[in-house]
Amino acid sequence: MKRLLLAEDDFDFAAILKQYLELHQFEVIWAENGEIALDYFKNQVFDICIFDVMMPKMDGFSLAEKIITINPEIPFIFLTARKLKEDKIIGLKLGADDYIAKPFEVDELVLRLQNILKRIEQKRSLEGNNIIEIGSYIFDNERLTLNNKNHVQQLTEMEASLIEYLYLNHNQLLKRDQILMSIWKKDDYFSGRSMDVFISRLRKYFNSDPKIKIESVRNIGLEFKIEK
Repeated sequence: MKRLLLAEDDFDFAAILKQYLELHQFEVIWAENGEIALDYFKNQVFDICIFDVMMPKMDGFSLAEKIITINPEIPFIFLTARKLKEDKIIGLKLGADDYIAKPFEVDELVLRLQNILKRIEQKRSLEGNNIIEIGSYIFDNERLTLNNKNHVQQLTEMEASLIEYLYLNHNQLLKRDQILMSIWKKDDYFSGRSMDVFISRLRKYFNSDPKIKIESVRNIGLEFKIEK
């Protein structure tokens, strides 16, 4: 059972969300504002956090900044009733694993939480092991190579970072802004065009294995598919 810190000032919404998450095998510690949440985080151990952006005493962004100084590896998701792009960019720049606008489907939130935790576990299992099998390819993140039978493709550091990120999130729909903020560290026109170029390159690199596909989803993002 994973321990989850929920910081949410809406009592009714928090009670319903807490109950639903507990039905999906999360141990939920609820804080009604950012200050209480920070105090809980200092004195307890959590696997993942959910922060509402607009809270009294300490907003979600300020809370995240303080928590990151305590544990920079902790994954967290922002919830907000506001849909301003500027807020989303702030949240992703802080290192949020996701940013969800209210109202939302709770089933979707649970799935996103599970995917984040799964990705973290996969990443930890890969630490110290630079060799990754991706379909019929061998990806060496230290030597920056992608090997398929008799061909070795030399990679740039950016290409290698993108491949690793896509692999850790394979068979999941990834939003463009998530990829841009994770790899390029910014979400603007030029970074977007750069990402499109890199994705085109990766499609060519992986084109000899029909079980590997990078599929674009219009106006949303893409999915790195690996068939078994």
